[in-house]
Amino acid sequence: MKTVTIFTTPTCTYCHQAKEFFKANGVQYIEHNVASDLNARKEMVEKSGQLGVPVIFVDDQVIIGYDKATLSSLLLKK
Repeated sequence: MKTVTIFTTPTCTYCHQAKEFFKANGVQYIEHNVASDLNARKEMVEKSGQLGVPVIFVDDQVIIGYDKATLSSLLLKK
């Protein structure tokens, strides 16, 4: 099983869409709220170079934003 980590903020619409995608497809994920967790924010920026959310990691692959097609190809069985 792949490790999925998502960096979010509470008000991010695309973060909510990504989490709904995960739930609808039975994908387990780890969530880090970068609005309240400064260490997670620092980790996200160091790993991705991004300040915006969502930043999603599927194992070591980074996906910037909610990219349903890429997430589907990486996570859903064909």
